[in-house]
Amino acid sequence: MSDRAPTPPSPEFLAKVTAAQRPLYGLIMTLVRRAADADDVLQETNLVLWRKAAEYDSSREFMPWALQIARIQSRSYLSKRQRLPLADSDLLDRIAAAAVAAQGKAEERRLALAGCLQKLPEKHRLLVASRYEPGASVNAIAAARDTQPKAVSEMLRRIRRTLLDCIERTLAAEGAA
Repeated sequence: MSDRAPTPPSPEFLAKVTAAQRPLYGLIMTLVRRAADADDVLQETNLVLWRKAAEYDSSREFMPWALQIARIQSRSYLSKRQRLPLADSDLLDRIAAAAVAAQGKAEERRLALAGCLQKLPEKHRLLVASRYEPGASVNAIAAARDTQPKAVSEMLRRIRRTLLDCIERTLAAEGAA
């Protein structure tokens, strides 16, 4: 056994782990179903990710790998607490697989949204950004713009429709490529 401490993960790896916290917690919560348990499993998952950082192949996608570790940790946690009957093991694997697939689709949509937002005219981007600031409301935006809330709501509806159409076109084009 070596007295040396393991080499800490790279900043890039740590950034990926940080960005993965919500999806990891979402999967874990789906599997263990209690917030306190999910917190424990997420902490253990993060420790495993840290320990296995050197094993991660950066040429592959990070999220499926991290979600697989979270699934294994969730399963282990439930087994240790005798809350995972053998018959439920297959179901747990199917739920985890579905969550991994959904995460991949959500990431594709998020990337498409980011690209579509950049295609909007600046005044539309600013309106969308102002609407999603913490504590923002249509009424406050309307008052700041000296217009009616109904006009702001209608403009936001049109922008959202434009974004949705753009996202769908982007995903269809990527699927065809």
